[in-house]
Amino acid sequence: MQIVEQKVNKQISIEDASRYFFNGMSLMAGGFGGVGAPPSLINMILEKNIHDILLISNDTGFPWIGPGKLITEKRVKKLIASHIGSNPEAGKQMQEGFLEVEFVPQGTLAEKIRAGGMGLGGILVDVGLGTVVETNKQKVDVNHKTYMIEPALTADVSIVYAQKADFYGNLVYDKTARNTNPLVATAGQITIAEVEEIVPIGSLHPEEIITPGVFVDYIIQSKGVDWKWVWELKQGTGLQEEQRSK
Repeated sequence: MQIVEQKVNKQISIEDASRYFFNGMSLMAGGFGGVGAPPSLINMILEKNIHDILLISNDTGFPWIGPGKLITEKRVKKLIASHIGSNPEAGKQMQEGFLEVEFVPQGTLAEKIRAGGMGLGGILVDVGLGTVVETNKQKVDVNHKTYMIEPALTADVSIVYAQKADFYGNLVYDKTARNTNPLVATAGQITIAEVEEIVPIGSLHPEEIITPGVFVDYIIQSKGVDWKWVWELKQGTGLQEEQRSK
C-alpha cells in the first residue's frame, strides 16, 4: 500500500482571518486578566468595526488590555464572565444599561466551556443553590442531591493565544498564559490561534503539546503582546513609560 504524505498548513493572514468575524457574533476569548488573550486578533476586531458581540471570557481584562479593549470601545452587547472588577469601564456600562452582564462562578464557567468543547449539553452544579443564581434554572436530583443544570457554552469563533504552534495547529502555551486558552480552543465553531512562533510539523515534542491541532482551524502570526506590564499599561502611555525607563 502506497502512503501519500499530506502537507497541512493552517496558517493564514490576519486579513483572511477577519472574514470569520461579523456583527452580532458570539466570541469566546482566552486569557486571564488580559494575559494570554490574543492582542492582534482583538485589534483586528476593533479595526473592522465588529460590534454587538456576545463575548464569553473569564473576565474583561483591563480597559486597554485584552478583551477589555472591546468593552471600552463599546463593541460588546452582552458579556458572560466570572468578574469585571479590573475593568471599571465594564462596570460603568453595566450600570448604564448599555452592557448586559451574566456572571458565572469561575469554576462553573470553565466547566461550561469545557462541556461545550466536548459536545456535552451541560453540567450539574450545586454552587449557587438557594441564591439568586438558581432563578429560572432547571434542577435535577442525582443520588439524593439536588443540582442545577448549567448549559454548555460554545461560540461562533474562539480566539486564543499560544507561545508556539506547528503548521497543523498543535499549540504550546507559556506558563500562566495557558490559563483558559486550552478550554476556549475546543469550544468554537471556528478556532483561530494567534501564535508567537510557528514551527514545522514534527518540531514539537508530543509531551509539550497542550491543545491538539484537531481543535484548531487556523493560526496567525502574532504582531506582539500588549500585556507585558499588565498592571501599569494605560492607553497611549504604558509603552512610552517603559521606553523612558530604559
